[in-house]
Amino acid sequence: MPDSPDDTAAVPAHGIAGWPLGGADPGRPRPDSLPDGAPWPRIRVLTVAAGTEPRLSETIASVARQRYPESRHDLVPPGEAARVAAAILADRAGDGLLFLRAGDLLAPGALAALALEMALTGAAAVAGLRVLFDRRVSAVDLPSLAGTEEADIPFTGGEILWSRRRLMESGRLDPTGPLGPEAAWRGLSALGARVARIGRPVLLQHAPTGDERGRRTGRALSIVALTGTGYAGGAGIAQRRLGNALMLAGHRITDVTLSEESPPAAAEWTDSFPVSESAILSGGHDLVLAGNLHGATRTLGILGRLSGHLPIALVLHDLFPLTGRCAQPKGCPRIAAGGCDAACPTPDEYPQLARRRVAPVYAAKRAVLARRRGPLLLANSAWTLAQARRLAPPEAATASVTLAFPTGVFRPADRAALRRELGLPADDVLILISAVIVDGPDKGFSDLAATLRRVARPGLGFVAIGRLDDPGRLGLPNLFAPGPIAEEARLAAWYGACDLHVTASRLETLGQTPIEAGLCGTPTIAYRAGGLTSAVIDGVSGRLVPDEPGALAAAIEDLVADGPAQARLGAFARIALENRFSPASAAISLDTLFRDSGLLPDTGGRLRFGAAMLGHFPDAAERHPGAAGTVAPSTGRLVRALRLAKQAVLGRNLPLPLRRCLYWASAIRTGLRGPA
Repeated sequence: MPDSPDDTAAVPAHGIAGWPLGGADPGRPRPDSLPDGAPWPRIRVLTVAAGTEPRLSETIASVARQRYPESRHDLVPPGEAARVAAAILADRAGDGLLFLRAGDLLAPGALAALALEMALTGAAAVAGLRVLFDRRVSAVDLPSLAGTEEADIPFTGGEILWSRRRLMESGRLDPTGPLGPEAAWRGLSALGARVARIGRPVLLQHAPTGDERGRRTGRALSIVALTGTGYAGGAGIAQRRLGNALMLAGHRITDVTLSEESPPAAAEWTDSFPVSESAILSGGHDLVLAGNLHGATRTLGILGRLSGHLPIALVLHDLFPLTGRCAQPKGCPRIAAGGCDAACPTPDEYPQLARRRVAPVYAAKRAVLARRRGPLLLANSAWTLAQARRLAPPEAATASVTLAFPTGVFRPADRAALRRELGLPADDVLILISAVIVDGPDKGFSDLAATLRRVARPGLGFVAIGRLDDPGRLGLPNLFAPGPIAEEARLAAWYGACDLHVTASRLETLGQTPIEAGLCGTPTIAYRAGGLTSAVIDGVSGRLVPDEPGALAAAIEDLVADGPAQARLGAFARIALENRFSPASAAISLDTLFRDSGLLPDTGGRLRFGAAMLGHFPDAAERHPGAAGTVAPSTGRLVRALRLAKQAVLGRNLPLPLRRCLYWASAIRTGLRGPA
């Protein structure tokens, strides 16, 4: 059977005609073997072509540009497809198959992305996003898992990598047969085989300008994004990104922020939000997507009232909805001993609540969650899902959700150039720590500082991003502390300039900074604790260590001394995390949730996004610039000095009398009534 050229010299100097991405594709770094040391899957790409098809040379070039040495591209005459496919399936020398139609193109890095996901999950088939384009991009879509594809959108299967072995085991599924790739894709799932979908572009397919194949089908939902204090800070950022992913999937988002009706100083005593509730109930919405409410209220009362009228989904950015008052129980025995009550050991920690109110608020929360139409709890990691099922009432409904990250903003760049731009040393190994509040006790600051002091030595530098009132508390030489960075693009530059990212937190429901760092090609070292076990793919995007003294420092020293291991982990981190945490990945998880819950009919059809979705990937000609104002800007010296003085006298917590004073001050300013 004839083979296409595999020499990249065959690619025209000007690239591929009509290429819908940004400029020339420089190729992507890919380690020589899989994370476990095994060889990359051997992939056969099969294209049925007579040799005269328009744009066939571009199809060939797109495969050659994959820089995937373990692939072979076969060009097969039209009448030979079934025979050749059968021969490939029987050939034990191959691991995966991809059927690419003449004229279609593989996106940069597609084979590596599909192959890595197949290797990590053992999936029988892995599908990625298809980009429809002509003179411009018209849409981005993805195969569904059920139902039937629309007749006006040919399902050629070029976005699917098939496991040769699993196809052979199925015995009757042939993507080149009369029923085509659609039947094989759904057939594998029906047989109980795992099929996976990744949220990154894989296939570029020509669609004539003006045709309606990019138009979204099905009903768009009207969704209220309900938060306590808006979109600043870690949880607020995560909530905003979920809303953006839903908009890219064609849904309508209406923001409602409770602190616009009642200030945060009143949160401990506020349960009613009549203006917000009236606006939500009169808007004809389909769903409330709530999250991070405790900045405006310490109860779930508003969700209980709204749940009698429309579905509620509550994202667990922390465990506050499941406790009497705290965001993280930290192993507190009170819940297991009968529930949160006045014996709460930390009532003055944020989110604070008077001791006498802990038990009634805990009972009221559980009553809301136990309702027949109560909020659906959405967990952002496997650990959080387990905690939700452990701590919530047995009647509470739980599900998983994938958080969204701007994978076109957080991306690898030239590290040397970034260091010159940021004024960082060119040759030092730089270790990054990052959090909204770096010295927060919940981030394991004392442990982190001690660990970094232990490994400090000449040639090693440290970068601390986030609020850090007294950088001297770290006790580190060669420290760069730029403070809070509110622009995602600027934050990505700092991530990309560093060699390693380290966190000592044990209390993350997921951990956003390891994912942001990994998308920039910077691996993370963390404890094997909490949601970090999902944010850091051990041995792929970083290393997880036991939660025991010295383990974190030992792992840092090991990787600092092993530059090639750093590079391998950074390269794998970018591929694996883009596959799993892009805006499209989040929208996929939410779409599955909506169909499972009956909010959207499970009638099949491809999950479709607008053309703007492509702008959230690094290869787009017009990339989304990222968000600004994501965290509070750095405060002046006087404010930092006052904050440090307050911490020296009162600690980080606010006692109840002082909280009441702040409440009354805000009530006077806004005309609120005082607490009963």
